[in-house]
Amino acid sequence: MDVILAKSAGFCPGVKRAVNMVYEQTEKCRGREPVYTYGPIIHNDEVVRDLAAKGAEVIHSLEELDDLPKGTVVIRSHGVARSVYETIEAKGFHIIDATCPFVKRIHNIVEEQGRDGRNIIIIGDPDHPEVQGIQGWCLTPSTVIQSVDEAVKFSQMKGEKLCIISQTTFNYNKFKELVEILSEKGYDINCVNSICNATAVRQQEARDIASKEDAMIVIGDKSSSNTRKLYEISKKECENTYYIQTLVDLDLTAFESIRYVGITAGASTPNNIIEEVHTAMSEMSFEQLLEASLKTIRNGEVVEGTVIDVKEDEIILNIGYKADGIITRNEYSNTANLDLTTVVNVGDTMQAKVLKVNDGEGQVLLTYKRLLAEKGNKRLEEAYNNKEVLTAKVVNVLDGGLSVVVEEARVFIPASLVSDTYEKNLGKYDGQEISFVITEFNPRKRRIIGDRKQLLLAEKAQKQKELFERINIGDVVEGKVKNVTDFGAFIDLGGADGLLHISEMSWGRVENPKKLLKVGDDITVLIKDIQGEKIALSLKFADQNPWLTADEKYAVGNVIEGKVARMTDFGAFIELEPGVDALLHVSQISREHVEKPSDVLQVGEIITAKVVDFNGEERKISLSIKAMETPVKEETVEE
Repeated sequence: MDVILAKSAGFCPGVKRAVNMVYEQTEKCRGREPVYTYGPIIHNDEVVRDLAAKGAEVIHSLEELDDLPKGTVVIRSHGVARSVYETIEAKGFHIIDATCPFVKRIHNIVEEQGRDGRNIIIIGDPDHPEVQGIQGWCLTPSTVIQSVDEAVKFSQMKGEKLCIISQTTFNYNKFKELVEILSEKGYDINCVNSICNATAVRQQEARDIASKEDAMIVIGDKSSSNTRKLYEISKKECENTYYIQTLVDLDLTAFESIRYVGITAGASTPNNIIEEVHTAMSEMSFEQLLEASLKTIRNGEVVEGTVIDVKEDEIILNIGYKADGIITRNEYSNTANLDLTTVVNVGDTMQAKVLKVNDGEGQVLLTYKRLLAEKGNKRLEEAYNNKEVLTAKVVNVLDGGLSVVVEEARVFIPASLVSDTYEKNLGKYDGQEISFVITEFNPRKRRIIGDRKQLLLAEKAQKQKELFERINIGDVVEGKVKNVTDFGAFIDLGGADGLLHISEMSWGRVENPKKLLKVGDDITVLIKDIQGEKIALSLKFADQNPWLTADEKYAVGNVIEGKVARMTDFGAFIELEPGVDALLHVSQISREHVEKPSDVLQVGEIITAKVVDFNGEERKISLSIKAMETPVKEETVEE
């Protein structure tokens, strides 16, 4: 079999630059801070998985950053809108810009043309991240056109100033066709051919090779726009064109009678995958290829094997393949520094998922924890659909909430959903088992949200219902002081809070509730009133009312002691006991003239006086010191 490999196949300079920048950041930030890529750095699952294994996590929206630890965000090669940069920086993350220089040039062009008053027409795929990023730099209205029909229907006022640019990976011949259609409409057009040189060369080379070969193989990720265009070009020239991601995707039986094969690859296809396909097609006979295809395994496949060796940081499995499977410590568990010899033994049988068929050293890279996480995700999905209450241990306390693990699948509980009240210290939940429900389930965006608050509110509502069913006005109940304010205290009655107003704390006068009660105190209270969900409480128990025996204690003529509580210009109020005050009028302080009480008395002073009037109905008592003094004899003056 004769095989021709396109010279331009594989990473273009922009893609290679972007991928290298992420690898550099994962090495630089290892153990210090997390690394994220805003969207897949390139459209190739193999590369993205390898970067993930090294610590580069993919985020798909700016909202995800709210729940993640601060770190570095790498802008992918396709570029993003200006607003994305501003939002990421505002959220406190460091930015590394890996935007392809060709794409960056387009951003500058549309910005400059917008200042010149030109509306922008982008020839490309409106769903492609590169095109969406370009639109984010347009200062004037933009339109995306990718088909002849859209170009024909496009309409604006004649003489309108336009700038036409292209997605870097768009088909050049189709770009020219669409530009010709638009040019005939009489607009003032400034057309910029922004198709990447590497893309144009790659497309022409694919066209030339495909026109001469019996079969054509196009290698690249299914989501890669430039690879898909290579396939379309090749398919037009050669009917036997195959679109694959790796060698295992190739139907080898289709090449039984083929002699000449051409190979090309998209700009985001790693060289090792290209070399694997090229070598296999060049060196192996059809019989060997067929045999290999029958014994192969695929990325993502679940395999079962027997443990043949265990080290502290590595498990080796015999999976019945030509190479052994390897499970590293990081791919076995999220537990840091776990000694694998303590959890796995030689001879054990276990399942794992294939991460990479060839890790570069001829071995198969496997993952155990991700298989468990997938099973855990299924468990979470069931719980989400059934609104089931789950219980799990808090494994990590983050700035914005709590992280719990259910069968190796992580659930994030935002701080606002941890409790029914504001929690200043989330650290107290570390290592605790808590119950919650799943309120959002989106594993593709790694967004699985738990809610503990609604369970607490439901439990509180049930307790509140039970409380109101059993309490009545006049009941004496037990409670616990929940909060103390200047005007009173809130008492937790076990389902609802009641207000103990400062005026109901004692039969006497209370100046400061915080000196009388403390948070956490157990207290016995009287239910004074119930209005809807509001409960008024009191400590003024009827059998303790001091006025019940006041008529005997403070009968007219009795001499008593009391404490000066407060004074006015007309007299002083004397506290005889908590809840019982009496008036000492200024005229009854002394037989000598007293201008005002404060001239002879002080607040807090203990005085002795005689009761001169008692009115039980109005709860008024009058005192006199003067009545206790001996009258001064008048001197007789002879005239």
